[in-house]
Amino acid sequence: MRRHYKFKREVRYRINREIASPTVRLLDDTGKQIGVLPIAEARALSEEKVLDLVELAPQARPPVVKLIDYNKFLYQLKKKKQEEKKHAKPSETKQVQFGPFIDDHDLEIKLSRAREFIKEGDKVRVVVKFRGREMTKQYLGREVLGRVIDRMQDIAKVEKDMHMEGRQLVMVMSKGAKNEAQTKENGSGKMEISN
Repeated sequence: MRRHYKFKREVRYRINREIASPTVRLLDDTGKQIGVLPIAEARALSEEKVLDLVELAPQARPPVVKLIDYNKFLYQLKKKKQEEKKHAKPSETKQVQFGPFIDDHDLEIKLSRAREFIKEGDKVRVVVKFRGREMTKQYLGREVLGRVIDRMQDIAKVEKDMHMEGRQLVMVMSKGAKNEAQTKENGSGKMEISN
């Protein structure tokens, strides 16, 4: 059996003589813009300063090039990626399960756990599982999720509205309090959106 491997393709920047555009927008090593110059003049300037011309944005018109030592440029890119990785905490999705006949006290205990997940910055997948003939009483599951929304609206908002997935009624909540101005109920019982 043949295995197929996917390799990450390294981004290759064109440098010096590889740049083919007749004119370029030139930046110095600090990032300050020098201006739009013919490529020959930019190459002469790079040779004079003993630096490389690195093409940063080939799709721009004219292409953006920077006067910098190529190895230093690659090192800075590597460090920048490491910093971004260090600071980016992936948001996980945690799950809290209910039954359609859950009691208030049990609901409160499970909601306290869901609150902890949301305070940590995770998304919470709220699931009401139906077993056997409970599928005929899906309205009870919707009521349970309605109670969850009411009790969590101070800390969380609904990211993905309730929907059926097989024998489960599912909803996803994430951090962020519900806007008071988002929806208001008027006296006739209709939902009104105010801006």
